Amino acid sequence: MNERKPTLRERQRSETRRAIQAHAVRLFTDRGYDAVTVADVADAARVSAMTVYRHFPTKEDLVLVDQPALLIAERVAASSPTHPLVHRVGGALVEAATALTGGDGGEPAANERFLLDCLRLMVSTPALRARHLDSQYALQQAVVDALGDDATDPEAAFRARAATGACLAAMHTALTRWADDDGRSKLPDLIARALAASFGHDVVARAGL
Repeated sequence: MNERKPTLRERQRSETRRAIQAHAVRLFTDRGYDAVTVADVADAARVSAMTVYRHFPTKEDLVLVDQPALLIAERVAASSPTHPLVHRVGGALVEAATALTGGDGGEPAANERFLLDCLRLMVSTPALRARHLDSQYALQQAVVDALGDDATDPEAAFRARAATGACLAAMHTALTRWADDDGRSKLPDLIARALAASFGHDVVARAGL
């Protein structure tokens, strides 16, 4: 069955949203998050402040990136339910990082720099840290939901949350290292190394990482 193609209106809305967020992250990075207003972002993007708020209800939303969570959940859902939870989640994290940073021949390095700038803003700005934590909880729930039958009863849900939380903790360590070295290391490799340090090289190797 063919997927429905986005309408012209939907494409325009998506392009406007991306443009607004790109200008916002650039301004926040150059001037500091607290020094930039929504009006500044609107001026840079050549739209009204109302248009900014229509796409991003709060200033904090301008730094949140939905794409990684969606990709991770998709990869988890597509993984084999016969594989151990850590393999499914860990493999999805590495695959999503590869896609997001252009390692699979997709998006160019510009997307990688944008993600790196968003990450730095999230971890270095006190006003954004709470939202960053909220986004991690939301990601954990999205992954648990994507595991499907593995989370249909309380005991299975507990195991799914434990495995997912451990994998996400390893990924957070990799993301912090990636930000610290200004993206010079490859993010998928860092995540694989963090997973290996957490669960052992044999476990990670069996997951195909």
